[in-house]
Amino acid sequence: MTCLGTRAAAADGTTAPAAAAEGATGLTAAYERCRALHARFGRSYYLATLLLPAWKRRHVHALYGFARYADEIVDSFTMNGDRAGALDGLATRVAAALAGERSDDPVLPAFAHTVRSFGIGHGEVAAFLRSMRADLTVTRYATYDDLLGYMEGSAAVIGTMMLPILEPLPGREAAAREPARQLGLAFQLTNFLRDVAEDLARGRVYLPTADLDRFGVTEAALRGARTPPEARRLLAFEAGRARDHYARALEGVALLTPSSRPCVRAAYELYGGILTGIERGGYEVLARRARVPRRRRLAIFTRHLVAARSAGRRERRVTVEVP
Repeated sequence: MTCLGTRAAAADGTTAPAAAAEGATGLTAAYERCRALHARFGRSYYLATLLLPAWKRRHVHALYGFARYADEIVDSFTMNGDRAGALDGLATRVAAALAGERSDDPVLPAFAHTVRSFGIGHGEVAAFLRSMRADLTVTRYATYDDLLGYMEGSAAVIGTMMLPILEPLPGREAAAREPARQLGLAFQLTNFLRDVAEDLARGRVYLPTADLDRFGVTEAALRGARTPPEARRLLAFEAGRARDHYARALEGVALLTPSSRPCVRAAYELYGGILTGIERGGYEVLARRARVPRRRRLAIFTRHLVAARSAGRRERRVTVEVP
């Protein structure tokens, strides 16, 4: 389960749905496929991405499309094939694409092009795939540190892979890295709190076992129609952890080039809005799914649109000094 939002609804039974949906594809078509996946399954983050300059936007779509592609192999309710084999196949195709081999995969040409264009570390790609593989066999995490180990690949590296696309200010690349990690962790933990019932239906509990024990929460209680008081207290505790990740991420916004800041601020507010919805709903996550209302999402987007356009115009002005 990645930090990137709502999951896809179905797979074809043997491969990720993107592979089944299209045949051979070129680079332009692969970028469009990634954009379509992002628009369909990542509504909040996709909306924020529209605040980026167009040249950055397609690369963010490529990373999202790849993450969705892998996530669907391990998370689909309807896939009946060999998930481990499908993930092995994806890892093999990723390695070949990153090595420069031509690919007829519907997503990987765009992903590999983005990785090469921005010098994204292959180790980060490998860490992401390791976390996806963990979802096939690991269903419980004893402590929060154990969960953080999983989230390093499923969430933190998503933030650091996005970072070169979002462009830290010159000389601030190292300083921007930890806030990018923290934002990925904040988004992921928000997902975990929202999706307790859905994850449990897949046989997984991402709330640490030590915390369940501390608050006296049984897994049976999480299978009920409503969230019991002890589980609400647990969720409030975990929400505090999420808020801490958000706070540590916020300082990174000012370290980005101005044309990227409105997008990141909007994404921060949209995902933070999900957490706020959980909190305001009294941590009732079993009876209803926390969402940011459409009107609120559009208001956030509109509020940052002027700044995004202004920053984009300033960055397009290039002064050439003639000696």
